[in-house]
Amino acid sequence: MKIIFMGTPDIAVPALEALAGAGHEILCVYTQPPRPAGRGHKTRPSPVHSRAEALGLSVRHPKSLKNVDAQAEFAELGADIAVVIAYGLILPAPVLEAPEQGCVNIHVSLLPRWRGAAPIQRAIMAGDAETGVTIMKMDEGLDTGPVLLQEACAIGPDTTAGDLHDRLADIGSRLVVEALAGIEDGTLTPVPQTENGATYAEKLSRDEGLIDWSYPAAQIERNIRALNPWPGCWFEHGGERIRVLRAATGEGEGAAGTVLNSVPTIACGEGALRLETLQRAGRKPMAGDAFLRGYDLPVGAVLGAAP
Repeated sequence: MKIIFMGTPDIAVPALEALAGAGHEILCVYTQPPRPAGRGHKTRPSPVHSRAEALGLSVRHPKSLKNVDAQAEFAELGADIAVVIAYGLILPAPVLEAPEQGCVNIHVSLLPRWRGAAPIQRAIMAGDAETGVTIMKMDEGLDTGPVLLQEACAIGPDTTAGDLHDRLADIGSRLVVEALAGIEDGTLTPVPQTENGATYAEKLSRDEGLIDWSYPAAQIERNIRALNPWPGCWFEHGGERIRVLRAATGEGEGAAGTVLNSVPTIACGEGALRLETLQRAGRKPMAGDAFLRGYDLPVGAVLGAAP
């Protein structure tokens, strides 16, 4: 098929590679414009942009698709279909309707659960036992289009957002190739989504990483996994930000935020949390007990809660 690929971050790269490897003709790759990144704030192309150029593909990065000229340029490509994953721009109706077979989206949840911007993280935060990938035909709603294919993926007790990101990227790259084959030979029938069980995965905020010890320990532990690697979870003590990379529910009780022992274990609004891996700014991660041998966090100290 003649494809327009639309994606921006790392999670979209395997799908681009899979479609190219399956022999489809990728007419053009659409991605977000280069942006400042890293410590030097140098302008860098997106991961999809870099990979597309390495594959010898044409790349466009318009700031918007709402203007008539951008829509005309898109339509003039004459695509059979557009494949979208984490692109970052809303597709207006003229863009959705331009390819002969419309646009399909690779969404990393089992729709209708977790429509929206952060489905991987919200699924872990909620304690879901599974998530997955949905290939759907796009409409003008937010992840509301009819479903073509789905595949589930378990969320284990130690699964982080980073772990799930990589697994779902692999599933999505395989599933979209299967979906395009089914569209091409007419064997796939889109199934309308139900509103029953629909939830919204709100965009992540950096501030969500600040630990509020008044939450139940189990919820904080899930948040730590859900926000790993970005934005990470942390607490502040002595004017310093301490990042928590790994934790588990523990034994003990006390006022929320109280350091209960030298593991260290911290009392929460419900239960307690054992901090297994900690990291100071600019330092290497360390096991919790080893961390305390070089850092003054005495038993009985009370850590602040989020505002």
